[in-house]
Amino acid sequence: MPDLNVKIKEMIIKALELEDIAPADIDDSAPLFGEGLGLDSIDALELVIAIKEEFGVSFVQNSAETRKAFASVNALAEYITSVKKGENCG
Repeated sequence: MPDLNVKIKEMIIKALELEDIAPADIDDSAPLFGEGLGLDSIDALELVIAIKEEFGVSFVQNSAETRKAFASVNALAEYITSVKKGENCG
């Protein structure tokens, strides 16, 4: 999963145009919103679009599962991995 975490961090930086932040600056377990990276609801919308384009993963709007998935880079990686495994079970 560390490779996926790096891809997620790179996607966040690119999607949100965070030029002054490197992937190594983002703690895998730090909150993405509020404290931590300090993202807001507009950033969340941009990330949903970027994740769908990059990983082919969608989210249910305003669901507890989506809020949990956006808790941290680790949580996003776990969510993406679980969705991708579900697709392979088909």
